[in-house]
Amino acid sequence: MREQIKDILDPKRLPWLYLAVVAFAAVVVACPSIRPALVYNRAAIAHGELWRIWTGHIVHFGWAHGFADGGLFVVIGWALERSQRSFGRWSLLVLPVVVSASLFWFDPEMNIYGGLSGVNVGLLIYLACRGWQHNLLDWFWPAVLAIHVMEVFLEIHNHGTGGGAIRFDDPAIHVATVAHIGGVVYGVSSWAVLAQLKKTARPDSA
Repeated sequence: MREQIKDILDPKRLPWLYLAVVAFAAVVVACPSIRPALVYNRAAIAHGELWRIWTGHIVHFGWAHGFADGGLFVVIGWALERSQRSFGRWSLLVLPVVVSASLFWFDPEMNIYGGLSGVNVGLLIYLACRGWQHNLLDWFWPAVLAIHVMEVFLEIHNHGTGGGAIRFDDPAIHVATVAHIGGVVYGVSSWAVLAQLKKTARPDSA
C-alpha cells in the first residue's frame, strides 16, 4: 500500500497539465468578472471569438460545479497520463472543439455554456471502452461513468438547475445534453478507431 501511495504521489507521474487546467478554472470561479470574456457564447463565436471554443470549458458556474467537474477531470488525467498520454493530450485540444461544435450546430438555442462535463464524458467513455475491451469484468471506469451519468440525470430531473452535488450560481444555466452526446460520440469513435488501428498494425499470426 505504501508503494502504491508513493507511486500515485510521484511528482513525475502527476497529471500536471490537468492540474493546471483545474487551477485556471478555479481562478475563473474566484474572479467571476472575467467569466464573460471566456465562456462559450454562441453569438460571440459566430462573430469570430474562436478562443471561446476552448476557454468555455474552463468556465464553471460556482464552486460546486467547478469542484465536481474539476475533481473528475484530474482523476481522468491521472489515468490517461499513465496509459494514454498522447491520446489524452491531443484530446485536450480536439475534444473541446467537438463538444463546442456539437452545441453550435445541434443546440442553437443554447447561447451560453461552460464546464468540463462534456470533455469528462468523452474521456470517460473512452476509458470505459478500453477497460471493457481488456476485461469485461472491469468495474472501476464503468462505475465512475455510471456515477457521472447519475449526476447528469439528476440535473435533468431538476430541470437543469442542478442535481446531486451541483448547484449553478446562475439560474439561467441548464444542463447541456448535446454537449454530453458530443462527448459520447468522441469517446466511442476514438476507441473504435484506435482499436482498429492497433489491430491493423498487429495482424494475427498465420
